[in-house]
Amino acid sequence: MAAGKKSKVKKDSLSEDCKIQGQTLTQKTMKIAWGISGAGDRLVETVEAMKLLKAQGYSLDVFVSKEGETVLKWYKLPEDLKSAFSSYHVEKSANSPFILGDLQTGKYDALVIAPATANTVAKIAHGISDTLLTNAVAQAAKSGLPIYIFPVDSQKGSVTTKAPDGREFELTMRKIDLKNTKVVSKMECITVVKNPEKIVKKLSK
Repeated sequence: MAAGKKSKVKKDSLSEDCKIQGQTLTQKTMKIAWGISGAGDRLVETVEAMKLLKAQGYSLDVFVSKEGETVLKWYKLPEDLKSAFSSYHVEKSANSPFILGDLQTGKYDALVIAPATANTVAKIAHGISDTLLTNAVAQAAKSGLPIYIFPVDSQKGSVTTKAPDGREFELTMRKIDLKNTKVVSKMECITVVKNPEKIVKKLSK
């Protein structure tokens, strides 16, 4: 990198090592493991993106962290998700429900974590896998499975988000969270995206 140029959070393409059994990410029959952590930012848009992929023929199994379940309830979304997706699981431990075996043996074509909290991203950046979602990322990467992550802290400055009642408020990104996002964007098999709509575009290519 030339001196004076800032590095950008990117990773818009996957390496050939992150395709399993000759399958590519263009297949409409793709089966996706979708993890939801405890972030409220763009959560409604994330659920809309998930429903859009289902409408396009993709199969989604939903895995929700303990904190994710709390935030989903705050936004009154659990029943909506359970109605839309028959496979809905809430974290009991880092190994339960046992998603890891399915990620390793080729049941899924991709792993998505969206939205991803700053805490989840920090753990991934530092190789910590003590929750269901961070453990899933670690094992998926070891298996060469494509991983898409939407970190809520990815762009410098402030963002406007909405509370469940529709009230808008502003959040300012911390430097440490942006740094962790940048680290994750350079890790094996991981594609970092700026919004949930990007996930739909990338999986639909």
